[in-house]
Amino acid sequence: MTQKEQQQLGKTLWDIADNLRGAMNADDFRDYMLSFLFLRYLSSNYEESAKKELGKDYPKLEDDDKRNPLSVWYANNESDVVEFEKQMRRKVHYVVQPQHLWSSIAEMARTQNDDLLETLVRGFDYIENQSFENAFQGLFSEINLNSEKLGKTHPDRNAKLCVIIQKIAEGIKDFSTDSDTLGDAYEYLIGQFAAGSGKKAGEFYTPQQISSILSEIVTLDSQDPTQGPKIRLEKVLDFASGSGSLLLNVRKRIKENGGNVGKIYGQEKNITTYNLARMNMLLHGMKDTEFEIFHGDTLLNQWDELNEMNPSKKLEFDAIVANPPFSLRWEPNEAMAEDFRFKSYGLAPKSAADFAFLLHGFHFLSQNGTMAIILPHGVLFRGGAEEKIRTKLLKDNHIDTVIGLPSNLFYSTGIPVSILILKRCKRYEDVLFINASDHFEKGKRQNTLSEEHFDKIIETYKYRNEVPRYSKRVSMEEIEKQGYNLNISRYVNTSVEEEKIDLREVNLKLVEINKNIKAATDRHNEFLKELGLTLI
Repeated sequence: MTQKEQQQLGKTLWDIADNLRGAMNADDFRDYMLSFLFLRYLSSNYEESAKKELGKDYPKLEDDDKRNPLSVWYANNESDVVEFEKQMRRKVHYVVQPQHLWSSIAEMARTQNDDLLETLVRGFDYIENQSFENAFQGLFSEINLNSEKLGKTHPDRNAKLCVIIQKIAEGIKDFSTDSDTLGDAYEYLIGQFAAGSGKKAGEFYTPQQISSILSEIVTLDSQDPTQGPKIRLEKVLDFASGSGSLLLNVRKRIKENGGNVGKIYGQEKNITTYNLARMNMLLHGMKDTEFEIFHGDTLLNQWDELNEMNPSKKLEFDAIVANPPFSLRWEPNEAMAEDFRFKSYGLAPKSAADFAFLLHGFHFLSQNGTMAIILPHGVLFRGGAEEKIRTKLLKDNHIDTVIGLPSNLFYSTGIPVSILILKRCKRYEDVLFINASDHFEKGKRQNTLSEEHFDKIIETYKYRNEVPRYSKRVSMEEIEKQGYNLNISRYVNTSVEEEKIDLREVNLKLVEINKNIKAATDRHNEFLKELGLTLI
């Protein structure tokens, strides 16, 4: 499928969502829409795998036969169903029973079947609790099919679901159902819903253009980015993963470069967004063994896998990306000061947990890894506890690059933000500053970065180029003189220097002009005198 067709699929689905949600809040309708799209993917993948598994035994039905082929096989081979599902769990890692497959659900919607709602409820419950171990546990927990938002009565809700599912089925029937296609459509919808959610979108979505910058940077060789991308990333982490778009972008980048990722890890506090991320992983063709998303509070470090006190068993990551909540208020207790993540640096202030998030991620960064985190500009220059943390990170030579982005790039905030790139082992003793704040395409509601802007940022980072009014390598001596203040404008001023004016030269020009004016006036008066006219 071409990129144009993928975009068309995304637009088709968004138009359906926009037309059908009515008075329903966009965030609520998002959960229904994306869940149905996810069921569509699971079903298509499962049916294709079933065809391969059953081979010639897979039923071939007439065009006018609206039954699901797998339901026919189940009916005719009851004694073999258990063994078949056992095989499917082993190979596909999940089971969707015939009556819960998208084709069956879509046919029920087309015929306005009164049992559609209850069938969906049972289907989601089966996938969650009986499909395969705990891979889908709680996946649809936030989808309330009996919500009054769908209708006041059970028949009303059933009818509404029939319309929604029928429209989705009609909209996507002519498009490919492979994971890349539906995965891209899923991402498109997440972005569109995020745009409509305003500030709420900050909880779960990083705009693709910014996500691409972080992904490109962490996949380059950490010691010498000019060597190009890494071929292998064993472990990748996003400790504020939202919908998982950043993690998937890293995976996509490394695969495009002919490499691969061992396993990706994400952590998300919001239960709805946590489920969204898991769906996103699976929808992009990832097996449950290839990723792990944990539901819990990053700042409290509730994930047992990341709470290992034994250094020899500590999880370390080759690439860490994150877009945590900006300047979140938190309540660190006294014990936090001894937490292995913060002990060497100190605690971030209660008013802003930005450095708490950064230190959490940095603790798990491998010796040859790269971490890229999006933070508000305040972390670059605020005093107090933040100054102490920033100073130690600089003295230990862990801050590699500071990138200033334009304002109004995010759905969640209009303020300009920065990208901090950190490494445990740095090749260079200086800090690269990139001031990209004036490089963007202005939009009505939101600014964007073009491919040219993206390329310039990456190229500058990769080769540590110094460009007037754009980038500069600054020594630690100079940063020390500035009191370890990383305010980008201190080092890279984007203002154009006014042309210097030589007053002596200007005065000489004025004198010469006055001389010329007097000579011209005298000559003119001579003509006036000959004509007997009043002189000037």
